[in-house]
Parts: sequence; structure tokens; C-alpha cells
Amino acid sequence: MNYWLMKSEPNAYSIDDLRATKTKIDHWDGVRNYQARNMMRDDMKKGDLAFFYHSNCNPPGIAGIVNIVKEGYPDFTAFDPQEPHYDPKSSPDKPRWYMVNIKFKRNLKRFIALAELRQNPLLRDMLLLRPGNRLSITPVTAAQWQAILAME
Repeated sequence: MNYWLMKSEPNAYSIDDLRATKTKIDHWDGVRNYQARNMMRDDMKKGDLAFFYHSNCNPPGIAGIVNIVKEGYPDFTAFDPQEPHYDPKSSPDKPRWYMVNIKFKRNLKRFIALAELRQNPLLRDMLLLRPGNRLSITPVTAAQWQAILAME
């Protein structure tokens, strides 16, 4: 099993939005970074777990946990000119962008803010905490996953 951290701005899509869906399943669309795309397309597998991270808010931090329930497939929002994530260079025949489906697993027992993550010495090598890292999806090691769960 692999572990991940997936960032979303809560005013655009929060863990509560996912939890409120009828099936508690939704697609993770709109990723427009090649490195993050490659992780979704090539590395994320059904059954993997991810932290749902609220970004670009005050404070940013980890809000909950989701399961990957469908592996990478073409992001259909890239094909629709009415969608905010439309990409005229992407087509169903030659998709440029991918997405996965996630399922709400649970909220954390408490929200863990970025500032608190930074204070944990067990997380010093976590990609999220590296200067300049702006990727919306990053891998999390098993040790980092356990260290964060221990912070709940």
C-alpha cells in the first residue's frame, strides 16, 4: 500500500464536500502539474490511502483520510470548454491530464495544522514541508503516515 497527501482549497472542495456526496466517492480532477499527474496516472493504486489536506486557507493542514477507489484515468474536465480546467491541447484520443477517484474514509480526530506538522521531528523529510514544494499530490512514507496519525 502507498500513502499520499492530496491538497485542495476548502473553498473549492473540502473534505466535508466529499463526505456530503451520496456515495462519499468523487473524482479528483483539475490537476495540471505533470509530476502530480504522473503520480496519479502511474503510481496511485486502488486501496492506497491519502491525507486530505486543506490548502490556501488559514490555517492550512490535514483534515481527514480518503481511499483511492479508482486508479488513474483521463481527466474529462480537460476536454470541456465550459470547465474551469479545460485544456485545448488535451483530447480523449490523446489525454494530457489524469485523475483518480477517492472515497471519504474519515475526518481526523482533530485538524492538524501545517505549523504543527513542521514541529514534528519525525516529519522533517516530508515533501510537503520542503521549501518551494507546491505539488498538489505528494507521496507520504509509512513512517510519516504513522507519525501523523499519532498526532491526532
